[in-house]
Amino acid sequence: MESLNRKSLRYIKPHPNLEIPDPALLDLPEKVLQFGTGVLLRGLPDYFIDRANKAGLFDGRILVVKSTSRGETDAFDQQDGLYTLCVKGLENGSPVQKYLIEAAISRVLSAQHAWDSILEAVKQHDIRLIISNTTEVGIRLDADDNPFTHPPRSFPGKLLAVLYARYQADPEKGFVIIPTELIPDNGDRLRAIVREMAQRHRMSAAFLQWMDAACVFCNSLVDRIVPGKPEAEEQARLEQELGYQDELMIQAEPYRLWAIEARDARVEAWLPWAKADTGVVLAPDITRYRELKLRLLNGTHTFSSGLAHLMGFDTVFQATHHQAMVAFLRQLMWDEIVPVVTGPDISREMAETFAHQVLERFANPFLKHHWIDITVEYTAKMRMRNVPLIKGYYQRFVTVPAAMALGFAAYLLFMKGEANGQHYTGNWAGQAYPIRDSQAGYFAELWKRSSREQLVREVLGNTDLWQEDLNALPGFAEAVHANLERLMQGEVEKVLRSTIFV
Repeated sequence: MESLNRKSLRYIKPHPNLEIPDPALLDLPEKVLQFGTGVLLRGLPDYFIDRANKAGLFDGRILVVKSTSRGETDAFDQQDGLYTLCVKGLENGSPVQKYLIEAAISRVLSAQHAWDSILEAVKQHDIRLIISNTTEVGIRLDADDNPFTHPPRSFPGKLLAVLYARYQADPEKGFVIIPTELIPDNGDRLRAIVREMAQRHRMSAAFLQWMDAACVFCNSLVDRIVPGKPEAEEQARLEQELGYQDELMIQAEPYRLWAIEARDARVEAWLPWAKADTGVVLAPDITRYRELKLRLLNGTHTFSSGLAHLMGFDTVFQATHHQAMVAFLRQLMWDEIVPVVTGPDISREMAETFAHQVLERFANPFLKHHWIDITVEYTAKMRMRNVPLIKGYYQRFVTVPAAMALGFAAYLLFMKGEANGQHYTGNWAGQAYPIRDSQAGYFAELWKRSSREQLVREVLGNTDLWQEDLNALPGFAEAVHANLERLMQGEVEKVLRSTIFV
């Protein structure tokens, strides 16, 4: 069986669910510079650009910069940037199952080994768009980084070097820069860091003026579950069915959203590919999209992950087939989160529509989205996503949000772990599980030395974790403690069924 590449593309046999690109698309010029090779970028922004190329709305490919030292670019080289995106799930109640050979990536260059080639490429005026996903850690100021090294150490340092190379080569043409890292105001924050770094290194006032005038940094929000490579057995079956090998094959759900804050009129003019798919939204303010995703999708994940894991569910899909768990999810979203996010910019109808989509996405039978993976950096997620929801509920109703209190109690129980070398491990019902949280050591010590009531009070009162004392919320500590005591008895399902969730 041949590998997927430019040559074999011509000989792939038609398949009713397979979309094969026109080989001419592989000769389009590079118009996009992308920092990152991750599956989210390949499953969402690159997907949208591929859609636009196939619709004749863009005619440009992507030069990808691989910034990390881990892994190689060999698979991208051998497959000429081609890969299969397997889109499977439910959309508006109907099953979707299709395979798309994506042809938007032109080449992948390693920043470590090909930095001069990258700088040379960005001097060409065809490249007008820069996108990134370097994880949340990527958009930070590294005070010791130098944009004139080869390559700079940090992503902002690399971006600054790219901008400076373009300025020197063609000061008439700037860039639209759209980071997709999952932090609020990612474009504004990236711009501030790049500008501060330029000032630290005494770059000219003329360059800073060019950056302000010719380059547009856009805040953006991405939303699509892209678990990555199929499991080995499933991939082997798909390769046999489709008739070729693909080392870069990834899977994604049908739902897709890339909301881009277009406050500058040039953004729409420079992004013609945005018209190719309804999943791309250009708007002057994307706050509503961020709030819906952060609270109803991510917030629900975080409130539910500990409870679902203690219930014995491996994947999110499994939880959607359990009556009590579904009742919990519905109460959490419809009765507790929806009222909090509803306001001048988000109608109740809009919030409930999104909540329905979330449940449909949870019920995707094709994606194995593991609850244990959602618990990574559990504490930080609880602080960012859910503490504002708890406070918002109190502001509206001045009473305990029952589902949120149970979710918080399950989080505390999940975090009951012990040191295992350099790592921490929890154990529930005889099953060990990893605790991948920077606060794992704090919780391990707290569980050893405190009664459960003391533990609840101390955690809620830890202002380093939450930036405020959550014991001030009337009745919340008592509700969390009562739930924790009942969960500790071992019958998690009984706790659900004996409450208002069913």
